[in-house]
Amino acid sequence: MKKFFYGENENQFGELRLPEGDGPFPVAIVIHGGFWRKPFTLEIMREVAEDLTASGFATWNIEYRRTGQEGGGYPGTLTDAAEATDYIRKLAESYPLNLNKVVTIGHSAGGHLATWIAARHLIDKDSELFITDNPLPIHGVVSLAGVNDLEMMHGVHEYRDQALSLEPNNPTAELLGGSPEEYPERYKNASPVELLPLGVQQILVHGALDINVPIGISDYYQREAEGEGDFVKLIELPSAEHFVLTDTTSFAWETIKEELSLLVEY
Repeated sequence: MKKFFYGENENQFGELRLPEGDGPFPVAIVIHGGFWRKPFTLEIMREVAEDLTASGFATWNIEYRRTGQEGGGYPGTLTDAAEATDYIRKLAESYPLNLNKVVTIGHSAGGHLATWIAARHLIDKDSELFITDNPLPIHGVVSLAGVNDLEMMHGVHEYRDQALSLEPNNPTAELLGGSPEEYPERYKNASPVELLPLGVQQILVHGALDINVPIGISDYYQREAEGEGDFVKLIELPSAEHFVLTDTTSFAWETIKEELSLLVEY
């Protein structure tokens, strides 16, 4: 494993792992979740990265600035994911990476970023999220319990807090600085469902028992995406909850890895 900084902040780095052999290797950009919040780091995806590397993928496990940190939230969290992705071109100057076979795989909030990275070419040019007119092309996306509809996720937390008389605890509002009513343009350019069609193959994997990110978000996204002409495959795992999707010893992971391999072969 080699660590590289794609920016000047201490959180703007990634871990590159290369499989055995000469390459060039397909590249999996691995993106951790944790509702974009400070306590959660790329460490929670290291086993995923190691397992994919052992299976023949070069992996780029990325860190990014998160809410609760200077520069985190909007736009920094998203532009960090974008800059980390484009940095693969720099890595390919020294390492045998196949730039025609770059896929993203992310979990939860990382699933949102994984899909959004593939949608970057569609954001408004006057958006703060627009940093280049030549983003690295993405071959495919694997979104694991991904938050691919930010307005819907905002509504889920808002309703939950009100119904249970809880103190406001809305990670989507933290990411974007407020509600969809307050910042419609931010939601429009940061939420994958608002950017459809992406023109990229997408695999959504979601556990039916997920209480962190409701499976309805993936179900709605898949129907909207197919209606717009995208190829989106939704795999519902009836006995899976949220965190089993990144457990490399689980039945769920075997399914995910098989889908990722098929995606790269296409």
